Amino acid sequence: MQPNALLDALLAEAGMSHAGLAAHVNQAGRSRGLALRYEHTAVSRWLKGQRPRGQVPDLICEVLGGRLHRPLRLDDIGLGIPGQPDRHGPHGSHGDRIDGFVDRATALWRSDELGRPAQLGAEAVTGTPAVIPVWEWENPPEDADVSRSGPRRIGPEHIEILRAARAHYELMYRRAGGMATRARIVRFLGSETAPMLRGGYPDEVGRLLYRATGSLVAVAGICAYDSDAHGLAQRYFHQALRLAKASGDRGLGAYVIALLVNQLLHLREYRQAVAFAEAALRAAGRHTTPALAADLYAMQAKAYAQLGDPGAALACIHSAEAAAERIRPGAEPAETGYVQPGLVNVQVAEALLSLGDLDAAHAQAAEAVGTPAHDRGRVHRLAMLCEIQLRQGEADRAVASAAEMAERAQGMESLRLRDRLRAVREALLTSGCAGAQETAQLIDGALRVPL
Repeated sequence: MQPNALLDALLAEAGMSHAGLAAHVNQAGRSRGLALRYEHTAVSRWLKGQRPRGQVPDLICEVLGGRLHRPLRLDDIGLGIPGQPDRHGPHGSHGDRIDGFVDRATALWRSDELGRPAQLGAEAVTGTPAVIPVWEWENPPEDADVSRSGPRRIGPEHIEILRAARAHYELMYRRAGGMATRARIVRFLGSETAPMLRGGYPDEVGRLLYRATGSLVAVAGICAYDSDAHGLAQRYFHQALRLAKASGDRGLGAYVIALLVNQLLHLREYRQAVAFAEAALRAAGRHTTPALAADLYAMQAKAYAQLGDPGAALACIHSAEAAAERIRPGAEPAETGYVQPGLVNVQVAEALLSLGDLDAAHAQAAEAVGTPAHDRGRVHRLAMLCEIQLRQGEADRAVASAAEMAERAQGMESLRLRDRLRAVREALLTSGCAGAQETAQLIDGALRVPL
């Protein structure tokens, strides 16, 4: 049985205890002539995934819907039966559908905050389930109206809170890593963001609210990815993509797809990475900023290089470099701030390394390292340069690059960075070059504290 995260989240939203729900269900049953004697232990079983019998699921919808002042379906409370139509009827409009999405999204945030093992250990979906969210983002129908009535009026000041939170957590991620940041951003989503989404707002404010929330949820996905929780990261990215569609901001959607492409490269799903990048560039069109285009083309180049298609890889490298030249500081949205000077160089270096062009890869990696970057970005750049230097037989330089990399990585709680550190350590020791043992010990120091 899978825990019923939807019912759990609705109970929390309603401010109702397990005993309170049981008592209200018993009372609602009496009005239908049913003699029910549920206690809090029964509700605990429902939350663990047990389905109550008879009319009880309908009674739960009635009780919670009355408390929350909105109709709830069996699917909304996690008690729908797959393959059977919901007796409460399908939602009819896009506004209803985005409401249902908000309930499912906030249920995931609550489940993640509670540290459910099923969430952390889930693998990323592949095939059709992975493609559908991208296809739905790219194709009609659009959300005609996202206005909502709710007990709390939401205005521009709330959207500014979300934007400030995104900037805060992104900076924390860069400095401390995704593992240290994820718990905090998920707690913020549940305690601050969810009540805003359930508030009242006109269409114009709603679109800005969904945009700000989508951008924040994307950072939660980045932190989950950095924590090696790939199924959870993918669900956050899919949520962010749905929120981007509701906001009407094509550029934000393309940014979220870029995050999915990066994950696909890590999971070695190279053909899908190419297809998703093409979808982002095609669907966002003129809303794709130069920085985002540069990153998408550079990631496509890496995928084509892994697929053994040097012609396509080199064409994408040229497109990435051309887009990078058009980047203008101050003209990009906050989301593409990660595309700092030197990022495209290190992406291109990785593609060229896969193609076997060591000299060209070294030139790109050296340029990336010679460009200022925050510590997290610099660790990745130094790791790439070190790998190339070892392949070229430049042992002394490789040792120096690895030593700086280990120093920069101190204090970061990131499984992705740890993977890079371990790979560099193994390559150094395998090379047997002078200074390898000492530098390996420096890397061990960065890895010593368990996460």
